[in-house]
Amino acid sequence: MDANEINFENLPKAVAHLANEIAEIKSIVEQNQVRAIPTKKIPIDISEACKIIGKAKPTIYTLVRERKIPCYKSGKKLYFFEDELLEWISKGKKKTIQEIEAEARANYKSLK
Repeated sequence: MDANEINFENLPKAVAHLANEIAEIKSIVEQNQVRAIPTKKIPIDISEACKIIGKAKPTIYTLVRERKIPCYKSGKKLYFFEDELLEWISKGKKKTIQEIEAEARANYKSLK
């Protein structure tokens, strides 16, 4: 429908046309929009952290005191988030001999 065609007599037709256009735009936007559901981070206590990490409570307390493990403190209680603990564990990966050799070769080639 053209803007020149809009007058008082065909106003209902123009409104219907605009409503259809808006509905089409809305459906296109809804199809392209990914609705991300925010994940809730639920804190866990030290006993659950011990199970995840596989360490005893005194070891966890030592890691907290040395600030080597991600934790939160509210009053006298310690809290952890499971995803942060798993990330902390994955950061401590030791390289394999093949990875060390590949890294050494890459460094040697860059020096030439």
